[in-house]
Amino acid sequence: MALVPVQLPAAELLFDPGFLGPQEADALLAELTATIPWRHEPIRLFGKEVLQPRLTAWYGDAGATYRYSGLTLQPLPWLLALHALRQRLEAATGSRFNSVLLNLYRTGQDSMGYHADDEPELGPTPVIASVTLGATRTFRLKPRSHLLPPPSALSLSLTSGSLLVMRGLTQQNWLHALPKTARPVGPRLNLTFRYIRG
Repeated sequence: MALVPVQLPAAELLFDPGFLGPQEADALLAELTATIPWRHEPIRLFGKEVLQPRLTAWYGDAGATYRYSGLTLQPLPWLLALHALRQRLEAATGSRFNSVLLNLYRTGQDSMGYHADDEPELGPTPVIASVTLGATRTFRLKPRSHLLPPPSALSLSLTSGSLLVMRGLTQQNWLHALPKTARPVGPRLNLTFRYIRG
């Protein structure tokens, strides 16, 4: 399949539900889950230090340092599987990526609150390429301003092997989240490729 636009005002979203085939997605999930040195990092939230409700890892080119929520992440050198996936994403999107943030959601109780990927080192119009492996979870977006026209929110089911690309003014105008779910779900691994400016 190919990337197709998702209609959202003042944003640019592209989606391919079958970027990776089921067997390839399952094999990559198993490999990365077992080999990544996962970290359980504390972050600052509303002035308090709390553990992130997920496990994380940061890979990239030398010097691709990323800062968010009081954390400073120094990249680990690319694994072969991550480097190969980066090359495929660059070919599919026409964009360059020098880093990837991996988030492992172990159960439905692991989550990500509403935020924008708007850190200065990403630039004003970053391209974020998000690959999902494992359990299907609901990805939500809501506008940063009440001045945006409807829809007031958008929900997408991100299935294993899917690719969601956020670019253009998406981070300036929209917040996104992965809420908790009470449904029994297995692990979900999300890889968000991005370009860190020096």
